[in-house]
Amino acid sequence: MKAERQLAAAALGDSEERIRGIVNTAVEGIITIDERGVVQSMNPAAEKLFGWSAEEMIGKNVSTLMPSPYREGHDGYLKNYEHTGKAKIIGIGREVVGQRKDGSVFPMDLSVGEGRLANGKLFTGIVRDITERKRMEKDILEISDREQQRIGQDLHDDLCQSLAGIELMSELLQEKLAATSNPESVQAARIAEHVQRAIEQTRMVARGLSPLETEATGLMAALGELAANTERLFHVRCWFVSEQPVNIAESAAATHLYRIAQEAINNAIKHGKATEITISLKEDDGQIILSITDNGAGFSPPQKTNEGMGLRIMKYRAGVIGGTLDVKAAGTQGTVVTCAFRQAPLTGI
Repeated sequence: MKAERQLAAAALGDSEERIRGIVNTAVEGIITIDERGVVQSMNPAAEKLFGWSAEEMIGKNVSTLMPSPYREGHDGYLKNYEHTGKAKIIGIGREVVGQRKDGSVFPMDLSVGEGRLANGKLFTGIVRDITERKRMEKDILEISDREQQRIGQDLHDDLCQSLAGIELMSELLQEKLAATSNPESVQAARIAEHVQRAIEQTRMVARGLSPLETEATGLMAALGELAANTERLFHVRCWFVSEQPVNIAESAAATHLYRIAQEAINNAIKHGKATEITISLKEDDGQIILSITDNGAGFSPPQKTNEGMGLRIMKYRAGVIGGTLDVKAAGTQGTVVTCAFRQAPLTGI
């Protein structure tokens, strides 16, 4: 029996050593906490990622590794999970924001697993720095936006000018044919009318691809035109409301807000079958708030794996400018999409 116990103890020791070796050599950060949120262990990759040593972190609350407002809400989240069993991250995984010892923040993927011990629960978090991935995604999105703007400018400057030339030639031909009482003059007039409509539609498409003016209030003008075009194209009532001028310092941020509004309107018409849409833009204590409210079929919160591409892109655009995106039911009917972000204070010369 003694020999068997010794073999069992040796096997257990080997197993623990093997697990410790795997954890210590893992490229992802691995952190374990108890049900109170207190750090129990931290592997070398996590030490490197956050700038804290395991000795410094063990015994501290894991919220130390989070910036505000996530830090203040973490303990409440654990208590809520303990009482309700509803998890927002555990067993799911999501993108969150971490904070290093020096105070700098960075985006990361977080996956959390739950284990049960004899004296309580143990939560294991696996974290991965995704700063480079987010930077590449941002670059790709900005390249796409710039390409759309280029195409819009080409349509406006080149194609519209060519179509205008064709329209002028058709009008001249119509006048010559009419002067000789040629019945084909009616057909020439129709050609000129069709070309004129093509010019209007091309300008509208060009404006949608390159909607913003360079001045700080360009977003307001673009959203007003978006509302007017939505009414004209889709035959729904659409308003743009802004009680006071809202200045957006960065053109890239203005573009992201415009694209969010564009996508929200598209979803409201295509999926919600809305007949009334309101676009609202305001500034409240330095925070820019864009809201798109419709009277459509309403909103059912999707599972993360079932989110549509449009919703994911809207969330990503909000994240790029350091903002948040909230999609919820608008009372008893319809949906409201809200993007809020805080821009740097405007400074004079």
